[in-house]
Amino acid sequence: METNQAIENYIDRLLKESTPEAPIWNVEILKGRKPSWNYIDGCMLSSILELYKVRHKKSYLNFVIKYTDYFVNNDGTIKTYEPTNYSLDDLSESRILFDLWEFTKDEKYLKAIQYTYSQIKTNPRTYEGNFWHKPRHPNQVWLDGLFMTQVFYMQYETRFNHFKNYPDIKRQYELVRLHMYNKDTKLYYHGYDASKEAFWCNKKTGLSKSHWLRAMGWYIISLVEILSIIDKKHEDFKFYKGLFIEALDGILLYQDKKTKLFYQVIDQTDRKGNYVETSGSSMIAYALLKGNRIGILSKEYREKGLEIFNGICKKYLTIVDGKINLGGICLLAGLGNALFRDGSFEYYISEPVVENDAKGVGPFIMAYIEASRK
Repeated sequence: METNQAIENYIDRLLKESTPEAPIWNVEILKGRKPSWNYIDGCMLSSILELYKVRHKKSYLNFVIKYTDYFVNNDGTIKTYEPTNYSLDDLSESRILFDLWEFTKDEKYLKAIQYTYSQIKTNPRTYEGNFWHKPRHPNQVWLDGLFMTQVFYMQYETRFNHFKNYPDIKRQYELVRLHMYNKDTKLYYHGYDASKEAFWCNKKTGLSKSHWLRAMGWYIISLVEILSIIDKKHEDFKFYKGLFIEALDGILLYQDKKTKLFYQVIDQTDRKGNYVETSGSSMIAYALLKGNRIGILSKEYREKGLEIFNGICKKYLTIVDGKINLGGICLLAGLGNALFRDGSFEYYISEPVVENDAKGVGPFIMAYIEASRK
């Protein structure tokens, strides 16, 4: 079967077999977690919205509306999401509300945007100004948190708040660059504890031990999304562009020559147990491809993006009993909560590797859409 058609069929199957109560792409819910407003579903639904924008297939939009309406009430409150829980992960799915408001003009989506923004206004921060990742991770900044929150934040400020808090968004990226970037490896660390008290951090720097691929992926796609939102004439545009290209050039130093993908622990390519991973590789492919399309990156970067995307298809798209599956996806990874989540190489390679989870499927679809565009 021709690859593009196979991927389209795969997407259709994922939608056909999924409901808010049991989304086939959310392995954590399938393993027993209750349905919720969460970043994993957000990955999938945002990719389907993007597919709708390109294909103009109404069934895609209708699916997202029906799925979202399971959670979003008429008054704008969102079932299972409470802003004062202050979880950056939970906030992330609200990115889809901007498109739904634009496409439908249904007031409940606008109200839900405002409801979500109430978290931005009061979310706890480090002494320098970065959002805490979650209250149970006090004073901690995780690289993935930039995607979870700042893309929504930038959309809100651009559409509804006359850019008022652009300086706050920029400051949070400046602090992450200051504290979490390793000038020797050209990579970012997964986490930083401003209090330097977490058991997993270096007590002098506050940094975690390793360069985790998906954390870098989240960071890089946060930048390409911001670059697609902010006006190119705005004074902050060059700042984000600089961070974006620096991060891409850094991670491309570690691309696997054989598979064209990237390793779970990016710079430990020769260590036993390390493996090339789908979700982070898909994020890098998507960022390269979109970055070229929106005029940020040269065609050489697009060629790299296509190379990575094709490598994912070759390595991890498989057919079993006539059904296509996407494998090689790290199910989850974090810092703290339990002593084994210590940010070490051994920890990152110990987490389960699964198929069809939206943390990999969503970015893969986004990369597929960009690869398909002329």
